[in-house]
Amino acid sequence: MQGEGRCSPRIATVTPTSGRRGGDGRLTVDLDPLDQGPQDACGVFGVWAPGEDVSKLAYFGLYALQHRGQESAGIAVSNGRQILVYKDMGLVSQVFDDSTLDSLKGHLAIGHARYSTTGASTWQNAQPTFRPTDDGSIALGHNGNLINAHELQQMVAGLPGPVGELDLHGRGIEEATNDSSLVTALLARHPDTTLEQRALEVLPVIRGAFSFVWMNEHTLYAARDPQGIRPLVLGRLERGWVVASEDSALATVGASVVREVEPGEMIVIDENGLRSHHFAEPDPKGCVFEYVYLARPDATISGRSVHQARVEMGRRLAREFPVEADLVMPVPESGTPAAAGYAEESGIPFGQGFVKNAYVGRTFIQPSQTLRQLGIRLKLNALEHMVRGKRLVVVDDSIVRGNTQRAQIRMLREAGAAEVHVRISSPPVKWPCFYGIDFATRAELIANGLDVEEIAASVGADSLGYISLDGMIAATGQAPSSLCLACFTGEYPVPLPDESLLGKHLLEASLSTDLPGRALPVLNNP
Repeated sequence: MQGEGRCSPRIATVTPTSGRRGGDGRLTVDLDPLDQGPQDACGVFGVWAPGEDVSKLAYFGLYALQHRGQESAGIAVSNGRQILVYKDMGLVSQVFDDSTLDSLKGHLAIGHARYSTTGASTWQNAQPTFRPTDDGSIALGHNGNLINAHELQQMVAGLPGPVGELDLHGRGIEEATNDSSLVTALLARHPDTTLEQRALEVLPVIRGAFSFVWMNEHTLYAARDPQGIRPLVLGRLERGWVVASEDSALATVGASVVREVEPGEMIVIDENGLRSHHFAEPDPKGCVFEYVYLARPDATISGRSVHQARVEMGRRLAREFPVEADLVMPVPESGTPAAAGYAEESGIPFGQGFVKNAYVGRTFIQPSQTLRQLGIRLKLNALEHMVRGKRLVVVDDSIVRGNTQRAQIRMLREAGAAEVHVRISSPPVKWPCFYGIDFATRAELIANGLDVEEIAASVGADSLGYISLDGMIAATGQAPSSLCLACFTGEYPVPLPDESLLGKHLLEASLSTDLPGRALPVLNNP
């Protein structure tokens, strides 16, 4: 490791050394560019616990949230005098080892596991983001996606630089191009007020989905957007507090669940305890896809067990789309709870028709086009003795492009399946998400151009059934008015700007042209 904070007593940042190989930031789907399902939101974690090993608590918290983002991981720790940030591309287990965690000493930490929704998948865009301030420094992690990044970029461009700020331009670090860095820059500039007061000024002007955790040298902060699109949970340790994207991460570190952070709420934790501010009126619109796919099955969101919701989706699928069959089988792991519910409701035996390679999380060797054409089976393989001669019900959570299902059905038929009936525990995905899930573009969504019968024919299924919108909503146990259903209905709860001001690479594209004659500030994430 190499420390880079020697020029200021306020901060210290760490870059990985070349001695230990980290990850490459490539998702599993990059093994086959045509095989991309919905990609997860990010995972955030924060802990304030004097006397505890906060870096390792953050590590295990991020490990529990790894399913929410696999491109990069990072942890920021404060010892009361300075913030030390360590981040790299790859999985949590690739980025951190014992020696790294042992070097991150302090009483306060935040952590982040990233899947990119604004800004490219690069080291510069890995989080936590970092920024010096007039009286110290801050680090921030973000789950979600902001829809007014262009407006925030202009606000940052108008900020005067803090007195005594380090000349980050000269350090040879490319600037970050994500919406989270814009928020960090806005929060960092508070010359005549506190960070807490500055946050109450900045948060109301941010639009879109955000669950933030951030910190300065002494205090942990967390905030959730007024719609509560992405989850955020508050927990209690014996000697401290924890915030995390899902309560499963709290259980992993031995914290008890206190409550969810409310939509439009900011929480502040320091030596004086916990205090809460409401910066906006709540208008709950939680992402329904958290129940369908994103969250871990052992999570609870808005009082509803995610596993129970998925099992109930399967039961409703069986009632809405029954079929005579010999075996109900899931596409592991995402389809397993719904398949169990379908089997229970239909009375058809449940069984495993696919075997999954548990070690396919990363590879540094890309298959050639020839191997792709041969149908390389790195992820799944059919269990021939389970499927041969049988009529199958194959249950999965969603269909995006259809390439995955097409390959799976072909595999099952080659293994001798007599019939393949596909059942999906969410309605057809017809609209892109701008709140933190990286779906395909609308033109690439198979349900946007084909009806159900045409999709069935396209993927090679004998029949295809999607759960109804009402059935999915009922399974979540939530009121329809409290859910974001935009990817299914096209009705976005936070009004979108012009299409030209949206997009994953908006900030890269506009960096040099946004404000003619003015150079935008560098937004480094050391």
